[in-house]
Amino acid sequence: MTSAPTLPLKARSTTGSLARQAMGEAGIGVALLALVAAFTLAAPKFATSGNLTHIATEITLNTMLAVGMTFVILVGGIDLSVGSVMALAAVVSGEVLTSPSLSTPVAVTLAVLVAAGVGMACGLVNGFVSERWRVPSFIVTLGMLNVARGAALDYTDAKTLYDFPAGFSRFGTSTFLGIPALFWIALLMVAVGHLVLTRTVFGRLVFAIGSNEEAVRLSGHRTAVVKVAVFVIAGFAVGIAAVTYMARLNIASPILGNGYELSAIAAVVIGGASLSGGKGSMIGTLLGACLLGVLTNGLLLMGVSDFQRQMITGGVIMLAVVVDHYRDRLAQRLA
Repeated sequence: MTSAPTLPLKARSTTGSLARQAMGEAGIGVALLALVAAFTLAAPKFATSGNLTHIATEITLNTMLAVGMTFVILVGGIDLSVGSVMALAAVVSGEVLTSPSLSTPVAVTLAVLVAAGVGMACGLVNGFVSERWRVPSFIVTLGMLNVARGAALDYTDAKTLYDFPAGFSRFGTSTFLGIPALFWIALLMVAVGHLVLTRTVFGRLVFAIGSNEEAVRLSGHRTAVVKVAVFVIAGFAVGIAAVTYMARLNIASPILGNGYELSAIAAVVIGGASLSGGKGSMIGTLLGACLLGVLTNGLLLMGVSDFQRQMITGGVIMLAVVVDHYRDRLAQRLA
């Protein structure tokens, strides 16, 4: 009688992994608090309730995209298509929202399902092509970036959709307990993602594949299925982000999302994830997205130009990678 395949979790020391994760999240949290304190002193308008609400609104989209990106990066992949797929999901679901034959509740429900479906379909193609023909996900998603963008432009004849139902737009600007309603959705996605990664077999497989895919495969697990699934999850997150964008700005543009993939990747990396896979957390990703949002907003209030903000943000990303290197070495010693 053969025993069931077991998950090879010894690819990395469990103690070391926990130490790295705890140190990473604590370090990012301290950096975020220090940044908030610095901007509070340097920019008087930074700590106002209106500006903090604005920051929460601004980081909502990046947080949603980064949740999906975290799954992809944990298995050692990358998704460069999220911005373009978001545009495609937005314009297709935007057509549903503007349909005169549908009541508002039906139109909104269908729009959400369509946006999620478009995102998941694109993610499925990304994952399937990458795994079926062993093509690096960087190349596959670069191709999808152009396919989705072209499809969005062709679908709308390069026109922007607008004039969505009033109730839909009101929800996009509403708040709950003083926090934007859309940000609560982003937090819910982070919470669900965290539970999946830390409390399910699928989550353990995601980490294990990123650490040692061959060992997972030899233990009897179908690594290709898991790797395709993470791209589908990323696509779902993109679809929800597309609906969020439309609810907030009341438009669906075929050119939206340019550069969003880089911001999502930056949030995940700043959050302590490794681009080689096997290391990262949803809490770290959330903190990374918050740090980027606070940094951008604070520099804007201080009158720093767009070009200088780009330079500073890029420097922060490089610093995060360097700090992560030394944090890993310290965690290994503690293990």
